[in-house]
Amino acid sequence: MKKILSVITAAVAVLSLFSGCNSENKVTRIGVVQLVEHPALDASYQGFVDGLKDAGYVDGENIKIDYQNAQGEQANCVTIAQKLVSDRDDLILAIATPAAQAVANLTTEIPVLVTAVTDPETANLVKSNKLPGTNVTGTSDLTPCAAQIELLKRLIPNAKKVAMLYCSSEENSHFQVDIAKEACDKAGLTYIDATVSNTNEIQQVVQSLAGKVDAIYSPTDNMIASCMATVSMVANEAKIPVIVGEDGMVQGGGLATYGINYYELGKQTAVMAVDILKNGKKPAEMPVQYLSTCDFSYNKDTASVLGITIPADLIK
Repeated sequence: MKKILSVITAAVAVLSLFSGCNSENKVTRIGVVQLVEHPALDASYQGFVDGLKDAGYVDGENIKIDYQNAQGEQANCVTIAQKLVSDRDDLILAIATPAAQAVANLTTEIPVLVTAVTDPETANLVKSNKLPGTNVTGTSDLTPCAAQIELLKRLIPNAKKVAMLYCSSEENSHFQVDIAKEACDKAGLTYIDATVSNTNEIQQVVQSLAGKVDAIYSPTDNMIASCMATVSMVANEAKIPVIVGEDGMVQGGGLATYGINYYELGKQTAVMAVDILKNGKKPAEMPVQYLSTCDFSYNKDTASVLGITIPADLIK
């Protein structure tokens, strides 16, 4: 009997040892759902991955990142969110508002970080941006919309009427457009809404603006950003300058912006992820964060096509 007890004790000790090793070498699982592919969101994701790497979290080594792209479809966001939640990942990153809402609606337990979400509070992701009070927090891509309207006025001084081009179902765009409209009122500009509900409508809507407006303003709208090649092609042909919400949209053919760096936004989100995974911080107690700096960028080819001279003091 003593011999049997000794064998059992030894076996338990060995199992405990292996259990301890597995705990120490546990691979952290991070699920990612991104709404759609376009330069801003792609840069945000890459910044997140690089930021984790800088902190010692390397995909394929001590973490496993399950990256999923919804290809711009809300239904896909929900399907992907269901998978990530059922996988019981240690943390989920949601890139863009619809993706964030899909995840937040399915779990109150898994820590969720969002990025490229303009206002988490109005999107009902948190109780307040200062004190989330939920399992969700992250970084906002709120851009200086008023400053962008001032930029429009400076680059197109004779402009009197502006079209607000955005997707009618994106809450983040409504939030920004409201700010832009207030800035237009102060600048003496009139405006009209030019909304789309799917990508197939974009070309026709932009074409309809020819002869009706002097400029187009488009905020950091995911649908418009993913189709900037179409927007710029039609707008440039009609000689309508397009002021946009971020640099990726400028690279896609927009005239200019004064906006944030999405790569740096992603890296900032990674710092928050480390605080959760390593330091045990709770999203409920972590305020939504913002980038403190913005950059001017313009598209040289578009400016040339439109015959617009960029003031020297803006080019550094």
